[in-house]
Order: sequence, then structure tokens, then C-alpha cells
Amino acid sequence: MAKEKEAIEFDDTEAIDFILNSLPAESRTKISDDDVQYILDLICEYYDSNNLMDDDDSVGEATIAEDEMFDFIWKLIKKENQVTLTEEELQYVLDGEFNYGKKIGIYTEE
Repeated sequence: MAKEKEAIEFDDTEAIDFILNSLPAESRTKISDDDVQYILDLICEYYDSNNLMDDDDSVGEATIAEDEMFDFIWKLIKKENQVTLTEEELQYVLDGEFNYGKKIGIYTEE
């Protein structure tokens, strides 16, 4: 009998802590928990707008165009003016989210 694979749970609180701890020291003082949560929400918005999320809010197996995702999020940051980040700081947050995803098994590198 085959064992069912458990669903991977993305924990926002754990992800935010992981991301903040992965930031360079000079960025840790500038980027808040709320800033990271906002970026995580924009990542989900990117997935949703590109039909990468299932109806149950899970992401199926897909190749993510990192540059396209960055541009999508950067444009929303500038338009909505909710956070004040540089492009470099946004990349740090996205890198941290990717590394958290790899840690819990959501992402794999090609």
C-alpha cells in the first residue's frame, strides 16, 4: 500500500522569521515583519495572476520566471507605495522566501 504524501504547509510566521534572519545586517533594521508579509502576499498575487495556484491556494509544479516575478512585485510596490524598499532589498526578501521554500520542500532548483 502506497503511503500518501503529506501536504507541505507554508507557515507565514516561520517564513517571516526565516527571511528576516537571512537578511544582511544593514537591511534587518529597515525591513519589518509587516514588510515581509506584504511581499509574501504579492508573491501569492503573482502566482494567482499567472494561474500557478490551484483552487485550494496550493501551487502546483511549475517553473517560475524569477525576473518576471521580480518585475511584477516591484511594479506593485511602486504603485501601491506600502513599503519603502530598494530593488536590492526586495531581492534579499525574495531570495529568503525561496530559501525558506527549499527548506520546507516547496521549491527545488533546476
